[in-house]
Amino acid sequence: METVVQSELKKTPQKTKKKRSVKRLLIYAVLTIFAVVNAYPILWMVINSFKSEKEFQVDQFGWPDTFVLDNYVNAWNTANFGVLFKNSIFVCLAATISTVLIGAIASYFLSRFTFKMNKVVYTFFIFGMLIPIHATLVPMFILIRNLGLLNTPITLIFPYIAFHLPITIFILTSFMKAFPKDIEESAVMDGCGIFRIFWSIILPMSRPALATVIILNFIYNWNEFSFALVLINDPALQTLPLGLASFAGQFTTNYGAQMAGLTMSLIPIVAFYLLLEKEIVKGMTAGAVKG
Repeated sequence: METVVQSELKKTPQKTKKKRSVKRLLIYAVLTIFAVVNAYPILWMVINSFKSEKEFQVDQFGWPDTFVLDNYVNAWNTANFGVLFKNSIFVCLAATISTVLIGAIASYFLSRFTFKMNKVVYTFFIFGMLIPIHATLVPMFILIRNLGLLNTPITLIFPYIAFHLPITIFILTSFMKAFPKDIEESAVMDGCGIFRIFWSIILPMSRPALATVIILNFIYNWNEFSFALVLINDPALQTLPLGLASFAGQFTTNYGAQMAGLTMSLIPIVAFYLLLEKEIVKGMTAGAVKG
């Protein structure tokens, strides 16, 4: 009888191991398919950026016979990429830094302090996530025009800040609420003020969440097209999405140069993500380990 029980106990761990291995294989298979589906359009774009216009028309899915580097030169000159990159970098950095700084300060007071209108103010910010951004294009245009800010270097910064504060505050507030109160109490005992606690303790502890909102803000600001199209008419102030639209003519489109331009515009986003990748991974795994 004992031998039967022992044999059954030995079989049970083996069954659980098999189940775990099968689940792991299924998870890896799903993630691999998901990665291929998302990566293929990018690879297709990069490959076609090296094809001539004739080769692109004949075979859009094959490997290029000869790598045409002139597409990148034509893209740079046609779209005036030097000016576009400068404008996009200025707008993205200014809007992202302002949004994250304002959002971090607001999240600090909403998450760490209790006051009368706390929940009302937080709900007001969260309600901003429910508003369709493109439904405000006309009111935003009229407001910016009345303020005399049309076709200025800072035109796009204000709507970008306004429409990304809600998601920034939502993420940072949820993250900061998890911090124990003992940290601030110890800092107060050591003589730290409110803003010293925020700058020296809360912000460094919020690095994973900050990395997340920085990437979200930067990617949105870098790729945004609608507000840039409506609020900017001066070619000297256009951002990359507007410049890339210049490749599409009324009757023809230079697809090779367009793919090269899209590839070049993708490089800063990938580099920015790789720069903050470690902080995002820390944020995702912060709650997975006890102790």
